[in-house]
Amino acid sequence: MTPDSIFSLKGRVALVTGASSGLGRASANVLAAAGASVVGLARRADALDQWRAQAGGQTAALTADLGEARDFADLASRVSEPFGPPDILVNAAGLNLRQQADAVTPEGWDQTIALNLTVPFFLAQALVPAMRKKGWGRIVNFASLQSRRAFANGIAYGASKGGVEQLTRAMAEAWSSHGVNANALAPGFFPTELTGPVFADKEVSAAHARATCIGRNGEMADMAGPLLFLASAASDYVTGQVLFVDGGYTAK
Repeated sequence: MTPDSIFSLKGRVALVTGASSGLGRASANVLAAAGASVVGLARRADALDQWRAQAGGQTAALTADLGEARDFADLASRVSEPFGPPDILVNAAGLNLRQQADAVTPEGWDQTIALNLTVPFFLAQALVPAMRKKGWGRIVNFASLQSRRAFANGIAYGASKGGVEQLTRAMAEAWSSHGVNANALAPGFFPTELTGPVFADKEVSAAHARATCIGRNGEMADMAGPLLFLASAASDYVTGQVLFVDGGYTAK
């Protein structure tokens, strides 16, 4: 393979959850630019329309509330309608209620675990049979800096993202022998809707930047290379891994 072809996604179909904003939208843009036909899934139809206008390439949008999803077989059927069954699944949708431990409610806990941990597994479970039939597939989960680091207002979020790290290893063990590799990206602090409160406080944002080895917080472009690596043939012999894209935050 040439350097160009090893990262090419021409002929591939990708599903990106949370494609309406933040790292989900950035991920969907990267995959479309690499040649994939991309289905973006999110709750907000207007934001998905904006994404499609921005992304170019071959894209389709599906509106659904994953937090309320129960029939994943039906969901897999719906996302397969525009371009066929996805070869690539990017589980980017997420929720962080930023509650202190004493303020966490059962409802908030269940919402967080459902969207961040339960949905990625059952959506993958529903899509893997088609990937296995082709003998090739990529699952890219979104873990987090908080998969390894504890923050005072992130106990439910951290628990869910710690679970994503182990879920990724378990997915790899279950499906990689069939050509379906599972890996995860673990972002540090990037400017998204989820991290809005962090970036709104200049002192807090600057403190997180100082906590990295590189000396700054993440920018959307920083995610493009790692995502494309895990979604393409470049990672044929990589599975069950968590790649921290955090500027060295976890190295200190």
